[in-house]
Amino acid sequence: QVQLVESGGGLVQPGGSLRLSCAASGSRFSSYVMGWYRQAPGNQRELVARITSTGTTNYADSVKERFTISTDIAKNTVYLQMNSLKPEDTAVYFCNYKALISIRDYWGQGTQVTVSS
Repeated sequence: QVQLVESGGGLVQPGGSLRLSCAASGSRFSSYVMGWYRQAPGNQRELVARITSTGTTNYADSVKERFTISTDIAKNTVYLQMNSLKPEDTAVYFCNYKALISIRDYWGQGTQVTVSS
């Protein structure tokens, strides 16, 4: 079982920045993919950014050059640095973990990000 706890969301003006954190605990495999997803009211949950245990990253086109996903292995934490935020970035952001040898996904509870004047 893996537990994921997100933090760092809040209210920010357009053009501002936030850094989201996802702290992981419990049993984990060495090979994995972790990602940030977001869901706005009435919308499907969408992939924002993803990072593998080997350091490979990818991003949704809408956030490329603005968001950066990274990990701190010592802290068992994955981050999402969000810069140049836009109102359309407003959503609940969720952390996700998947071991490469397993089909099962684990999700955090989500953290609200609101971009508004």
